[in-house]
Amino acid sequence: MNRSRRPLLTVLLFVALAAVAAAAIAYRTGVLRHQGVLEVATTGDLRDLFSPREPQGPMLADVALRKLESDYYKPIEPQTPIAGESAALRGFLSSKKLHASLPPETAVGNPGEDGARAAEMLAYAQAHYASGVGPNGREDLIDAALRGIMTSVHDPYTVYLSPREIQGLNESLSGGNFGGIGVYIYQLKDGRIIVQPIESMPAARAGMKPGQIVDSVDGKSVRGLNIDRVEEMIRGEAGTIVRIRAHAYNAPSIEHSYGIVREIIHVPTVRSKMESGIDYIRLSDFGTTSPDEIRKALLEGRDHGARAYILDLRDNGGGLLDAAVEISSFFVPQGTIVSTIRRDGQRSSEEALGDAIGGLRPLAILVNKYTASASEITAGALQDYHLATLVGTRTFGKGVVQSIFPLPDQGALKITTARYLTPAGRDIQHHGIQPDVVVNQDPNPALIDTPADKQLAAAKARLAQSLR
Repeated sequence: MNRSRRPLLTVLLFVALAAVAAAAIAYRTGVLRHQGVLEVATTGDLRDLFSPREPQGPMLADVALRKLESDYYKPIEPQTPIAGESAALRGFLSSKKLHASLPPETAVGNPGEDGARAAEMLAYAQAHYASGVGPNGREDLIDAALRGIMTSVHDPYTVYLSPREIQGLNESLSGGNFGGIGVYIYQLKDGRIIVQPIESMPAARAGMKPGQIVDSVDGKSVRGLNIDRVEEMIRGEAGTIVRIRAHAYNAPSIEHSYGIVREIIHVPTVRSKMESGIDYIRLSDFGTTSPDEIRKALLEGRDHGARAYILDLRDNGGGLLDAAVEISSFFVPQGTIVSTIRRDGQRSSEEALGDAIGGLRPLAILVNKYTASASEITAGALQDYHLATLVGTRTFGKGVVQSIFPLPDQGALKITTARYLTPAGRDIQHHGIQPDVVVNQDPNPALIDTPADKQLAAAKARLAQSLR
């Protein structure tokens, strides 16, 4: 079962985006927007470059092109961003039934001059076509131009993030604090919406079960709707009721109705339990609270006599780089956790923090094809240092680094600026990490931590052997 997975500007960030929309986009919504493939990112604020008196639209295009040409991790043909902007503006205007004639702009290979040409093109489009687009014509043209510039390099991780997308990231990586019902929501490849209620949250208390398919929200069918729209329908003001009709994944003829009172949702990223001497810890993403939650779970397990540990990183698309380094450091006493290499060959590394928790062996880490980015950093580091046995299937293979540049429109540029390597120097981009023990299993979230979970069973059996 394929699904899509999606979707906090801090100093170091892994950002979710629709880069892997064809393979996987999930949402963590409050409903809880659940990370898709996430990326390492650093921030660099561009807002100080703007004068309040300058027309921001053309200036935004200028800055976007210059930052792309100067910071992208590969050399770019100078004409590429300008051609991308032109094509995007023409396509947008055509969708509005406007036959645009934009002046040709030719790049000269100087980022400053090329940026000025990008600004001129957007200014022309605004002056001649904004009124025909609609009441938000100027803003819509800015959005089209920035997306055209950024996507011109055909890198799914290099994009313009709108103010709404940035807000979603803030909510996602900070753990919530919005009105919702407390479920993970996924979109399957066939378009159906599947939910996984979070323990003790409103949906779970109302009786919703893992792996149910949503049929309607407040009487409106969700068939054919994208996950963004379903998210909006389910979320709402705390204290209000949302009515959901759903059926079990394998029983479409039996519908269940739920009236769920929305609450302010803050979702923990860690779920843990002790079972037969094994401390099982499932991490949903690498958010701001994740290191403290993982540390607490590890110490509680050790205090209750855990003899082995399982860290479940399946379907975990990443999160904050700082969180990945902190969590890896609980296991790695010293040494490099991850290295990054920029276009000019400059290399930097994140080192273990020196606060390892003793006695966390034997350890198994569960991975699958939706284990990505920050998760791959942690899994790769522990595998390289021979501190854990990886069980499951090959990971996603997200090994490039993005930087986030906030803009005065409250949006941001996200540009791939480097690639990262595991401590042993492995480049996992498009390759992923091969587990030590391969156990194939349908990546259905409803199977996780159930008697049908073959990967979890294999990890337990491997640990049992180590304990003999």
